[in-house]
Amino acid sequence: MRVAVVTFDGFNELDSFIASALVNRCRNDGLEAFITTPAPVVTSMNGVEVTGQRPMEFVREAEVVLIGSGIRTRDVIKDDRLLSMLPLDPSRQLIGSQCSGALVLARLGLLAGRPACADLTTRPFVEEMGVTVLDEPFHVEGNIATAGGCLASQYLGAWAIARTLGEEAARAAVAYVAPVGEQRETVDRVMSAIGVRDAALL
Repeated sequence: MRVAVVTFDGFNELDSFIASALVNRCRNDGLEAFITTPAPVVTSMNGVEVTGQRPMEFVREAEVVLIGSGIRTRDVIKDDRLLSMLPLDPSRQLIGSQCSGALVLARLGLLAGRPACADLTTRPFVEEMGVTVLDEPFHVEGNIATAGGCLASQYLGAWAIARTLGEEAARAAVAYVAPVGEQRETVDRVMSAIGVRDAALL
């Protein structure tokens, strides 16, 4: 199973890399994340240049698509060419957004009738699009999840693992990256946040 971590120019490193690295803890179990970009090289909000692992066409093939955040997301949603590269289908894909990635989901019509999470800076812009923004780090309805706040990317990654490989795989991945001595509380917090016990596996 493949996860496309969609990463645009001006991306936030924490948002793309935490989710990607967490998912890739499960590579040996058949779940693998790829930084997916609209150009061969994208530059982060802090000037870090990254070579994409997959082109945007990969989005069509991926079982999971996570839309990353960044300082240029408001430009992205005005670019019909970029949006046409995101033919997302929640009937066959798990779809998640991180922070300002919620703007992309809203622009694509995927948040119609459902609340979402976003970072504090992005919140008013998501609300302008008619979406109720929750004062929470993570929210999921069906196959669509949204996360708000950079470190909530761990929730998005754990959700992708839990929904594809199961709760135990997600617990193991989170425990591996948790601060030493804080594994139990970190795992419990993450699993509680994603509400995995109430989510049916694919």
